[in-house]
Amino acid sequence: MLLVVPPKVQKRKRARPPRIRVPNNEQALFTVEAQKHLGVIQRLSLTGGSVILSKGPIPQGTVAEMDLNTVFGKVTAHIEFLQTGADGIPRAQAFRFLGMDDTSSERFSAAAGANGEFGFQRCRSEWKRFRQRGLHCEQAPKRSPTSFGDD
Repeated sequence: MLLVVPPKVQKRKRARPPRIRVPNNEQALFTVEAQKHLGVIQRLSLTGGSVILSKGPIPQGTVAEMDLNTVFGKVTAHIEFLQTGADGIPRAQAFRFLGMDDTSSERFSAAAGANGEFGFQRCRSEWKRFRQRGLHCEQAPKRSPTSFGDD
């Protein structure tokens, strides 16, 4: 008697959008039921990201609004908080985007596409100068969020 082994069924992996580490301790404001929470963005992708919140984690499943300043203008998005421990950092909390208006979506996409890095509060010409010198965003000098210096 000959045994036939059925072929393995390969699961199709869903392609995950690239996640990019956000340099320079970029901050965003999260509003949960009229309470404001300041957070430092750790990673972002086109579908969500992770953040360390100053007041500690928010319960999983909580819906909030996020305001993030970019060089293309303010981005406002509705998000849902997910699990803590994102990216191997115990205090980092994952979130996913639920929606954003067309203007915010365009601004976010433009900021995400600028040089392939999320340098939200820096001007594009500044990032270009760093790249021309062979530097990466982690090596960029710290500047205040309000100084854009287009020299």
